[in-house]
Amino acid sequence: MSIEETEQEIIEEFEMFDDWMQKYEHLIDLGRSLPLIDEKNKTEDKLIKGCQAQVWLQSELKNGSVFYTADSDAIITKGMVALMVRVLSGHTPEEIINAKLDFVEKIGLIKHLSPTRSNGLVSMIKQMKLDAVAYKQFKV
Repeated sequence: MSIEETEQEIIEEFEMFDDWMQKYEHLIDLGRSLPLIDEKNKTEDKLIKGCQAQVWLQSELKNGSVFYTADSDAIITKGMVALMVRVLSGHTPEEIINAKLDFVEKIGLIKHLSPTRSNGLVSMIKQMKLDAVAYKQFKV
């Protein structure tokens, strides 16, 4: 499934909910289903800078695609990183770098997050794209 197809799937999921309390519940559920980062990778160098909550992100290049695992100590933030992992994991560095990720705005997430959570989301996206840029140099 392409990044754009996954984004559209997420948009449709969020359209099923009438209000933002239901959407937050869905986000929390997504966080609960996030494949967790290995505990040995919960290190300082894996922490995403710019997030109020602690968010660890691990990336790995396998067969030309980048795979992410993550975790957070905050439930909403964990849901946010789960969305990003769902959209970007398993794609080539080029696809990740070029992803517009406009689903975030289309589901209304940006305008319903506090400024610190919005900054955290931007930091997550930035780190995931930076990892992809680094892997682009090491095509396998």
